[in-house]
Amino acid sequence: MAHCDVCGNEYDKAFTVITADGASRVFDCVECAAHAIAPVCEHCGCRVLGHGAEAGDRIFCCGACARAVGLEKVHA
Repeated sequence: MAHCDVCGNEYDKAFTVITADGASRVFDCVECAAHAIAPVCEHCGCRVLGHGAEAGDRIFCCGACARAVGLEKVHA
């Protein structure tokens, strides 16, 4: 059985995520995976689980958060 990289839980249904840079991480649930690898909104701090909104190298959970910091042109 594998151990989750985040919580350490030993679980027979754990899964492995291989990121674009080739790093391999083991998780026992999607919640732990999101906590470890999902980007964080620059404005509100929530995990960006969907496409989010991007402005250059900055990421936000939505256009409203991007506008809240003064950005008008964002890629959603």
